[in-house]
Formats: sequence, C-alpha cells, structure tokens
Amino acid sequence: LDKPFYVQYFVWLGQLLHGNMGYSIKNYQPVAAMITSHLGPTLLLMGVSLLVSILLAVPAGIYSAIHQYSKGDYTVVTLSFLGSSIPGFFLAMLLIYLFTVKLGWLPSGGMTTLGTSGGAADVAVIVLAVSMAGTNIRYIRSAVLEILQQDYLRTARAKGIGHFLVINKHALRNALVPIVTVIGMEIPVLFGGSIIVEQVFSWPGLGLMTMSAITNRDYPVIMGVCLLSAVVDPTIKLQ
Repeated sequence: LDKPFYVQYFVWLGQLLHGNMGYSIKNYQPVAAMITSHLGPTLLLMGVSLLVSILLAVPAGIYSAIHQYSKGDYTVVTLSFLGSSIPGFFLAMLLIYLFTVKLGWLPSGGMTTLGTSGGAADVAVIVLAVSMAGTNIRYIRSAVLEILQQDYLRTARAKGIGHFLVINKHALRNALVPIVTVIGMEIPVLFGGSIIVEQVFSWPGLGLMTMSAITNRDYPVIMGVCLLSAVVDPTIKLQ
C-alpha cells in the first residue's frame, strides 16, 4: 500500500495470474476463499428465480398468444409490463411488508427460518423471478404468435391433430429456440440484479458481500468481485 496506485495494480495483476486475488483489508481472509464461500447462496437465489420465472412465463405467454386481443391477453400483457417495470427494491420492501409484517408467513431476511434446518424450501425471494417473468412473457408471446402463422401448423390442424398437441408439441417446440437464447442471455442480468435483492433481504451471497466491501472500502474484495462480474457478464466486457 506504500506504492503508487498504478504500481499496486500491476502487482495485483501479476499475483492474479498466479491465482492470488489478494487478502481482505477488513478481515484478512483470502478474497478467492470469500468469493467461493458466498457464491453458493447467490447461485441458489439465481437458480430458483430463473426456474420460477420460466414456470410463470411459459404458460402465461402461450395463453396470451393463443387468446390474442382478448381480455385475458390484455391482462397478461399488462401484468408482464408491471413485472418488468417495478423497481426491485420497491417490490422487495412490498413483499416484506405483506408476507412478514402483515401475514407473518416468511422471515424478513436470511436464507433460513429460525428454528429450522434450512434449505431450498426457505427461498422466499421472488423479486428477480417477477422481473424476469415479465420480460419473458412478451418474448414467448411474440415467438408463439409468429409460429402460429406457419404453414406446417395449418397442415397439422387439417390432419385432425388435437389443439393441445398442435400448440404444446409442434408450435412450442419451435418457439422455444429463440426463447432459450434470450433466457441464456438473462443469466448475467440475474447476477447483477441479485445485489439489490441480497442487500434488502440480508441474503448471504456475493451481493451482500460486495455492498459490505464497498461500505468498508475493502478494495481487494471489490476488485475480485468486479473481475468475476466482468467474466460472467458479456455486456461489461463490451463496455
């Protein structure tokens, strides 16, 4: 720390090539070990959010496309816009007020409920899932609407294939090709968006560790997390 900042950077970069990301100024632990210990909760949060968003978006998108310009279609599209437009921190505080303060069903923070052994069943944060589902519903609706106009679906209907098989087997299979691509591109967005959610819900992941490092000016930890984010998120590379 007694050297100029540019010398410190190149010293850090040289050690990074040997697998050494430095030590935390706050607690003197290896940065790589800290990131590894906090990576699991973040991946759990991201995985559950992604799964829930897909389970919500696929049926809603298909229903909206099949019933185009109906009241149900307008309702689904409106809810999807609300889901993708509501700020994450506002929705998080709203859920805490509803499910913790008013109903008392869920804990206000942490991964586990007091008095239990914990696990995936205690993952109650749906903020990321709501935001992703709102965006994915519109993608799925557009993809299914485009597929429904194809000639091979008209041929399938003319052969007497049932409506369920036409939609869920022939149409959905081809509509999922662009949808899977979009979902894959949203994984880095989950990684970045989880920082706010983890801070609000005191989730012991990389987001909470990052905010603590910024508050304490723990520069080695901040640089390690930024490096990990640059590797995970291709948009950061482009910037």
